Amino acid sequence: MVTVKNPILMGFYPDPSICRKGEDYYIVNSSFVYAPGVPIFHSRDLAHWEQIGNILDRPSQLPVAGADISDGIYAPTIRYHDGLFYMITTNVTHGNNFIVTAENPEGPWSEPYYLGDDAPGIDPSLFFDDDGKCYYCGTRPNPEGVRYNGDWEIWIQELDLKTMKLVGESMAIWKGAVKGCIWPEGPHIYKIDGYYYLLHAEGGTGPEHSITVARSKKLFQWFEGCPRNPIFTHRNLGMDYPVIYAGHGDLVDDGKGNWYVVMLASRPCKKHSSMGRETFLARVIWENGWPVIAPGVGHLEDEFTIDMPEHRFAEEITNSDVIHFWGEQLDQRLVAIEDWTSGIYSLTEREGALRMYLRKEKISERANCAYLGVRQKSYRFVAETGMEFYPENESETAGLVLYQNNENHLRFEVVRVDGEVCFVVTSCIHGDEQTLATTRLEKKGKLKIRLQCRDQCARVWISEGKGYVSVAENLDLLAYTTEEAGGFVGCTVGVYASSNGSDSTNYADFEWLTCQSMD
Repeated sequence: MVTVKNPILMGFYPDPSICRKGEDYYIVNSSFVYAPGVPIFHSRDLAHWEQIGNILDRPSQLPVAGADISDGIYAPTIRYHDGLFYMITTNVTHGNNFIVTAENPEGPWSEPYYLGDDAPGIDPSLFFDDDGKCYYCGTRPNPEGVRYNGDWEIWIQELDLKTMKLVGESMAIWKGAVKGCIWPEGPHIYKIDGYYYLLHAEGGTGPEHSITVARSKKLFQWFEGCPRNPIFTHRNLGMDYPVIYAGHGDLVDDGKGNWYVVMLASRPCKKHSSMGRETFLARVIWENGWPVIAPGVGHLEDEFTIDMPEHRFAEEITNSDVIHFWGEQLDQRLVAIEDWTSGIYSLTEREGALRMYLRKEKISERANCAYLGVRQKSYRFVAETGMEFYPENESETAGLVLYQNNENHLRFEVVRVDGEVCFVVTSCIHGDEQTLATTRLEKKGKLKIRLQCRDQCARVWISEGKGYVSVAENLDLLAYTTEEAGGFVGCTVGVYASSNGSDSTNYADFEWLTCQSMD
């Protein structure tokens, strides 16, 4: 037996999709404009997970320049069939729906096969039937005209695996279980005991989110809904419940008759979500030909046991990240904005340090700025970095950032103010920047920056070598949440450098980046 503790992937890991090959399980998640894109995780017991890479690990696979942080890559699906892994997703910024393939889930993954105008809409999925044929399943706007926001439908069409093109006629098979349903999305098809089952989300990825299911004996006909729809939701539990927004599920079996579902949900603090949507797991049983999620409980459990032998990894996903910069490869947990290969950093110029080059681009712009961060995974955490940086003029800056999007973030930077080198705390809320604290630095050289967050309130310390000094406290973090800032992402915490529009050859050296939970 093994104990599953939810969420199984903490922090901003939304829209999970899962597949199994033998005794190995793989999950992928939406990544939007963060790069590299589509993180992929591996497990052998569904409880303990390791990151084995990022599927979109080259700029040619991830054209997202100039996009909002919540654009880019939406709702990937991963499937394994006949010796090959398939990942299909939507790039809402460029090209729309596309497929990449790999013989091994660690990669390398192919260049994108774009499906073009034949595949409108978002949230694509693949289904492989018993005869080996492959079918595309996705969502699209009502072809007769969208009558209201979210007036979409779920449709299917055959996919030729040799040409990676849709063939034959498309057909709408479902429009949602609830009358006037909005945003039927995240569809997945499975064939079980002679029925084709369609699992999908509806109600929007917010307070009304839910999972519904329909089935049919034939693939190309209108499906019938489960009489218990929606079969899973947390919307009836209220916004004070510890886990909200549950939905967008994908089923998997263990090959021995046991079934499970992964789904997204959020853990709020003070009714606000800083970590975006995370990945949760629940048990599934079948009654009268329909799935029952979290049987006997009816909601996501904090922890439960399943009948699998425990399997641990040397580098498992936890609620803390400690990153050092030895070696020549960037840690796969780190994410950049748009592009991580454009010369924003070096791991070889100074041994044991990440050298961030000052770029003209600002973190307050939609741009490929010099930023590398990790996901926030707790409401009680300490983030810290050790930095060596000396600004040569008042346009140069480097430091630590709590980042939600370009218009909503909190910066902790070394800058020049009236000719003196200072440490400055700056809030950016809906694009409006305010200086919250300014502290003159005594020394030229190394500086430690420590950010402590506790239940949507933060405090900042710095150290020039002789203990820490508090420079700002009671910083309200509610502005950097999904509910206030909008969008689909959670917060990241990372290191940053910029020349703010000016030419510069300067750089900042970072010796570590940590984000450790205090839970």
